[in-house]
Amino acid sequence: MTLLSFQVDQSTISRLDRLAERRKLSPEEVATLAIEEFVEREEWQISEIEAAVREADKGDFASADEVDTVLSKYTAPPTER
Repeated sequence: MTLLSFQVDQSTISRLDRLAERRKLSPEEVATLAIEEFVEREEWQISEIEAAVREADKGDFASADEVDTVLSKYTAPPTER
């Protein structure tokens, strides 16, 4: 493991400490989990955005009929669903 040092405001530290106590973990464990989850989520989101850009660059879009079909599911009166 590598030691990582950074500054965090006191109110965030207090919240981290309370959360760690409630989860029965050390503040370091909670911070590590938070960073790991953030990195995982950001990697996923960037990957999805890049894939969408590649699709758009290829002209891979839904047709007007496909969009209308999806929208009609959510805009039709309840009796027509």
